[in-house]
Amino acid sequence: MSRPDILERKNAPWREEAGATFRLAWPLAAANLLQMLVYAVDVMFVARLGEIPLAASSLSIALFGTLMWAFSGLTGMVAALISAALGRASRASREVRRATRMALWLAVASGVVVMGVCLAGERAMLAMGQDALVSHRAGDFLRILMWASIPMLIANVLRSYIAALGRPTFATLIIGLAVGMSVLGNYMFVFGNLGAPALGLEGSALAAVLTALFTMVAYIIAILSDERLSRYRPFARLWSPDWTYWDRLLRLGLPVSLTVAAEAGLFNGAAFAMGLIGPSQLAGHTIALQIAALAFQIPFGVGQAATIRVGYFYGAKNREGIRRAGWVAIATGGLFMIATASAMLLFPQALLHIYLDPEAPRNAALVGFALQFIVIAAAFQVFDGLQAVTGGVLRGIQDTRIPMFIAIFSYWVPGLATMIALGFFTSLQGVGIWIGLLTALVTVTVLLMGRWAKRESLGLLPDSVSEPGPGRA
Repeated sequence: MSRPDILERKNAPWREEAGATFRLAWPLAAANLLQMLVYAVDVMFVARLGEIPLAASSLSIALFGTLMWAFSGLTGMVAALISAALGRASRASREVRRATRMALWLAVASGVVVMGVCLAGERAMLAMGQDALVSHRAGDFLRILMWASIPMLIANVLRSYIAALGRPTFATLIIGLAVGMSVLGNYMFVFGNLGAPALGLEGSALAAVLTALFTMVAYIIAILSDERLSRYRPFARLWSPDWTYWDRLLRLGLPVSLTVAAEAGLFNGAAFAMGLIGPSQLAGHTIALQIAALAFQIPFGVGQAATIRVGYFYGAKNREGIRRAGWVAIATGGLFMIATASAMLLFPQALLHIYLDPEAPRNAALVGFALQFIVIAAAFQVFDGLQAVTGGVLRGIQDTRIPMFIAIFSYWVPGLATMIALGFFTSLQGVGIWIGLLTALVTVTVLLMGRWAKRESLGLLPDSVSEPGPGRA
């Protein structure tokens, strides 16, 4: 069975490797940016309902989004297993099908966990000291939103499947359509347009569920209607378990989930810390972080592409291919983030215009703080991009456990300690919080890149790894 053209050359020169990485990365990065827009649409509609619904939605999305982000890391590890199977070539169809099947099982199981947490959402928010009315509205919102969890995680598996098989533009197109579905759903159910009932906040949750179902179905249709994607028969024998791949996905994916949770915890903690310092600093922090998050989607896409490219050479046991694919991805991500860092330093006012009017007197305090934070974000960007791509490269060689410990240490020891010390015990305040974030990212980047550079001496290359044995198709 032939492999995707985008993975075909095992000994491509550096320029061809860069081209292959770019062809994989840009559609994934574009899809990441569009996914951010899907979330933004919900906020745009809910914000018109008032302060309480917006606060309830924000708390709900913070909880739901963190869980979904973490479980997406768990189920998304299927991309590394698929690309490795393609690189091995022998029994590729069976291996791809088995890995995908068990990733779909894992998506359903993970979604059930998310639903359980959502059902306890109101109690959890009350326990954290949140306003009783806001907590109640958030609980109502989550009891509807939770039904989006399983289709979203299934869609994440299918997105990883099509990307690993060389059809990443499908993800861009599907998520682009999902943006439109989100706009239509919110327009209909939040305010009662086009004959739909006006459900307010709960209408936005319903729109999110419908968008998730639409996205999942769109991926299924795309796979069944494309010859390259359907030839591996990913939906065959869905009821038949393969516990070898289940265990392998858990072993490789759980550390990724915990890594994501560690990072998300630090960044969410930074927002709470800013809130203790003052509302203007929190607002400035939010805007600066949004700008940084927007740019981050590019190296995040490069990291996803790197997992696939490196994973392919890992399966082929081609050490030179692993080296070349890894360094090309790291260089690509780093160069892009240097460009965005330069834009932050040279044109900060123009970037602020994306979110607000920086000349408006009412925004003066917010803008002053945001400009301070953007300067630090310029350095922040370079290291954030490098750690994202290097993490993707290491996932390509199926190295996730030690990177998890590196991330937890970096975020919660030097990062958190610096944040607390400078943010609350010096006059730096919000700037100190951002220096803490920068410290965490510098630490994790240096340690991850050091691990990648020493991959051979650490025994991380293919010859030291045993593959799962054959099983039923």
